[in-house]
Amino acid sequence: MRILKYGAAALTAVILLGLGVVIVSDRLSQPPAPDAAVLIAHAAKYDVRIRRDTWGVPHILGRTDADVAFGLGFAHSEDDFATIQQVALATRGELAASIGPKGAVTDYLVHLFRVWETVNARYQKDLPPDVRRVAEAYADGVNYYAALHPDKVQPGLLPLTGKDIVAGFVFKTPFFYGLDSTLRKLTADTGGKPLPEIGSNGVAVGPRRSADGATRLLVNSHQPYVGPVSWYEVVLQSGEGWHVAGGLFPGSPVMLHGHNEHLGWANTVNKPDLADIYRLTINPANPDQYLLDGKWRNFEKSDAAIRVKLFGPLFWTFHREVLYAAQGPVFKTDHGVFAIRYAGMNEVRQLLQYYRLNKARNLEEWKNAMRLQALPSINYIYADEKGNIGYVYNGEFPVRKPGFNWQGFLPGDRSDLIWHSYLPFDKVPQLWNPKSDFVFNSNNTPFQATAPEDDLKPADFPPTLGIQTNMTNRALRALETYGADTAITADAFRRYKFDLTYSVHSEIMRMIAEVLKADPGNDPELKQAQQILRAWNRRTDIHNRGAALAVLMAMRVMPADADGPWKETPLAALKQAMAVLKKHFGRLDPEWGEVNRFRRGRLDLPIDGGPDIYRAVYGVPQKDGTLTAVDGDTFIMFVTWDKNGKLSSESIHQFGSATLDNTSPHYSDQSPLFVAMRLKPVWFTEAELKGHIEADYRPGQPHR
Repeated sequence: MRILKYGAAALTAVILLGLGVVIVSDRLSQPPAPDAAVLIAHAAKYDVRIRRDTWGVPHILGRTDADVAFGLGFAHSEDDFATIQQVALATRGELAASIGPKGAVTDYLVHLFRVWETVNARYQKDLPPDVRRVAEAYADGVNYYAALHPDKVQPGLLPLTGKDIVAGFVFKTPFFYGLDSTLRKLTADTGGKPLPEIGSNGVAVGPRRSADGATRLLVNSHQPYVGPVSWYEVVLQSGEGWHVAGGLFPGSPVMLHGHNEHLGWANTVNKPDLADIYRLTINPANPDQYLLDGKWRNFEKSDAAIRVKLFGPLFWTFHREVLYAAQGPVFKTDHGVFAIRYAGMNEVRQLLQYYRLNKARNLEEWKNAMRLQALPSINYIYADEKGNIGYVYNGEFPVRKPGFNWQGFLPGDRSDLIWHSYLPFDKVPQLWNPKSDFVFNSNNTPFQATAPEDDLKPADFPPTLGIQTNMTNRALRALETYGADTAITADAFRRYKFDLTYSVHSEIMRMIAEVLKADPGNDPELKQAQQILRAWNRRTDIHNRGAALAVLMAMRVMPADADGPWKETPLAALKQAMAVLKKHFGRLDPEWGEVNRFRRGRLDLPIDGGPDIYRAVYGVPQKDGTLTAVDGDTFIMFVTWDKNGKLSSESIHQFGSATLDNTSPHYSDQSPLFVAMRLKPVWFTEAELKGHIEADYRPGQPHR
């Protein structure tokens, strides 16, 4: 017995010794932390002030663009350093070292898509000095904040570099047109279907359609309330002519959409076919070779070393082979070996294009920035002080071989099916100053973007572009509101944005029609549910007594793909919705606001709107039967140039400027306005900002 005890003790000692060796070896393999004093001293070269207005929104004022970018990096870190840090680690392929095994897939994709090979090869060559200075200055601003707050910094983060900032764009932008959906087609567990589309809205109305001769722009991207693609509001102004207001994501040193003095733009997600999957033929005698044009070719091979946090101080580095074919990255699956080719491969100039858009002073300069074609997708709605409006169904559209079906899996043994160029910008679907004088997009087809007589025609574009053809409820309602009003007032422009109605032609009404066909038989509750839906006025205001039953049903039915089949029958989904409402609310027709909730800190408020409504609210079901809003309308901006070209703008954020600091008064100070569908002014100029400054300080100094 004593021998067994000694043996167990010895075994335990050996295991502990082994774990100790692993821990020590891992720590010795990591680069040393930089000297915080060096990072702090490096900040001295920047000359910038941060003024926080009474809503906490930072107004960054600097002598040069680099000064402003430095101030932005610091100010954004004050409000959301944790997310900026996670974005940087994910971009480096080091997320699993922070959050554990669930980050390993992201890390592998960074290797598979050659993010860092692209950045290292093209950073100096493809990005001009002014763009690199902005990227590096933003990184310096984050580094400075981190050096002053070492308790918030994860090991291995510092120093952040300009390449880290650029790599974030390289990695992230292809996912906006659905590259993740393309990857899921290669896995059997999702049936090849993408995740549900959440969406965005953008509208521009010219002076001929405005009752007062003004030009108006709605900026209304739908994003998650928190996380790496959540909006942050800021105003930037430098002595070098960079003066913009709007929204950006953690890790972005430039405005992604908003306005400058002369022009503005809104973005919505589009989903053209910008990626292709090739089925490869593998050499049966050599699994490291694939067939191309009748010859066996070797895969390019590399190693993805993924460091994973297991528990406590224990990390383990896993190695996975990365393969690359002539088409692009390679996936080995249970049902074959595939390569993908996608828009944005080997592109590093995304930040350059955004920066040039920020500084464009007129329509031609803005178009020249778009002609860089560094951004692989995203719709643009444009308006300016001269009364110009426009819509661009932007994309890096591959120039594909005509007469071939590009929608399915392609044969991987033909080099003539490997495309190498994109359609020039001037041939991309776009509308400028249509006679109807309004344009919009709500994640719908570009062939319905204005009045029918002005719309683009499908016959004018080759099918190889893979242009989407769907209509969302929001698109239908845009035509029924903005499109039906030929003299839009300022109040109407705003009211249409906060529209709460489903179109009679919407998918949810088609579901209800199916439900109403069913024979309720001897089921009194089903008969009551049909009566509620028959009487429903299609609205989603908080006091509505039909919305809960309709929306909860629709949430279960809505297809994952805009053009895909329903996930289940409306009748089955209706019965599930009925069960939830009876269990938690004791009736089939509770007020919508009892179910649809906005929660932030101590706030718990009823909120109008719903899925695919122009007042977009997407909620996650809770154990008590309610929905908690987590996505949809977030940062909203209304931009106006009056008939004399004078600029004004208003905005609202779902929370406030302090997106993660629950001790700040700006953690949720905008939320009541947001829920009430009201806005606050954007104090864009120095004269407008005067009298509204809450704090005025330089990075690292106490707030005054």
